[in-house]
Amino acid sequence: MGPPDLTPELAAQRDRLLAVLGAMPGVAVAFSGGVDSTVVARAAFQALGGRAVAVTADSPSVPRAELADARRLAGHIGIRHLVVPTAEFDNPDYLRNDGTRCYHCKTELYAVVGRLLPELGVPVVASGANLDDLGDYRPGLTAAAEHGVRHPLQEAGFTKADVRGLARHWGLPAWDKPAAPCLSSRLAPGLAVTPERTARVEAAEAYLRTLGLRECRVRHHEGDLARVEVPAAEVARLAADPVRSDLAREFRRLGFRFVTLDLDGFRSGSLNDLVPLNVRRAYGGPGVPTTSDQ
Repeated sequence: MGPPDLTPELAAQRDRLLAVLGAMPGVAVAFSGGVDSTVVARAAFQALGGRAVAVTADSPSVPRAELADARRLAGHIGIRHLVVPTAEFDNPDYLRNDGTRCYHCKTELYAVVGRLLPELGVPVVASGANLDDLGDYRPGLTAAAEHGVRHPLQEAGFTKADVRGLARHWGLPAWDKPAAPCLSSRLAPGLAVTPERTARVEAAEAYLRTLGLRECRVRHHEGDLARVEVPAAEVARLAADPVRSDLAREFRRLGFRFVTLDLDGFRSGSLNDLVPLNVRRAYGGPGVPTTSDQ
């Protein structure tokens, strides 16, 4: 059975995406291995061939499994792929984690990629941001604007659902992959980012996946408290023994002193609610409330 057909609307969006990328002299795609950047990388390779390259950042905020996924996906696409170390952990403003962390992370990424452009032989940097990202708190988009980064999915009118539809049509293994933000995003605003804490979160989420969970988050709060988010339908299973006691024991072994299970279930970006409103207004987008929205 072949890939699902595209609707006329999505086929037109695909053609716009290829046209946007094909008009570029060459492009370096900021490539995390998530479905958004994978679709951009696939389209860039189709439109530009050897004038497209995927660049993946590597730091203590990147899970090892995600880095391996990025390598596999780049190989599947056939695009040139470069893994580069980034030094956001050397930046006190990033480590402070005051709600602007993502801005400093993306600033570092785009600066590193920008310095590589002459060596790579391409003049443009592109991201995987789609239209849905405009309705949430995304300080990384501010950094992108400051570095002249292009957003081909936005330019071609793609929502997240559109991205997944095209990825499935193209047979990309990441088409239904859950979102996987960096490990530092699991640390509550105000809790300093450290390699020890990101490693603890990575190990804790890896344990949850051994329980059969595809979507899960371990939110690291002050006092070495872990707040576990899983789909609401899974909450009862994790709260019942022996799963509950085994999970608590493993998390304590990893260094958490307290383990809580969020009864609201998994919800992406829940820690954004803890970012001070003045910071969200300074670094956010259209989805951030203004004074008149309160």
